[in-house]
Amino acid sequence: MTDKFVGIPDEIVLSKIYQVRGEKVMLDRDLAELYGVKAIRLREQVKRNLNRFPERFMFQLTDLEVEDMVSQNAIPSKQALGGTLPYVFSEFGVLQLSNVLKGERAAQVSVRIIEMFVMLREMILLHKDVAALVEQVEKKLVKQDQKIELLFNYLSKFIDKNDEPRQKIGFKVSDNL
Repeated sequence: MTDKFVGIPDEIVLSKIYQVRGEKVMLDRDLAELYGVKAIRLREQVKRNLNRFPERFMFQLTDLEVEDMVSQNAIPSKQALGGTLPYVFSEFGVLQLSNVLKGERAAQVSVRIIEMFVMLREMILLHKDVAALVEQVEKKLVKQDQKIELLFNYLSKFIDKNDEPRQKIGFKVSDNL
């Protein structure tokens, strides 16, 4: 592994993972940058080996999907994509790229990216677990609020709301003795 590659922060790799069509994917230009090749060369290698990249591994973005990515500032402009509709690669496609591109760097980069996909998946699962716990706590709090409100309703019945003086009760002494 080269020292330059080892130093790539997780945030850099994670920032290049997008969600398109419900899939976590990476743009061909970003992958080419990480692999240290030109995007056009990466696409050429993929086209030579299309049988290794079913749609679950790789697909080309539509004009609308590119517009969405530009409008959400995922990419600065259409021109940043090189004037063509980019291909995007799923986790499986990234792994397959290491077989197509060959070389030590390709293998190392693919391993690193797969680790980021796994970490992202684990974070999502953790988020779901935390969300479920928060929902349980909210339900308990709602039940507690209902019980407290009921308690206050019962207590309010015992509080005398009349401000009139009450008639004294008890043993009375008469003044006629």
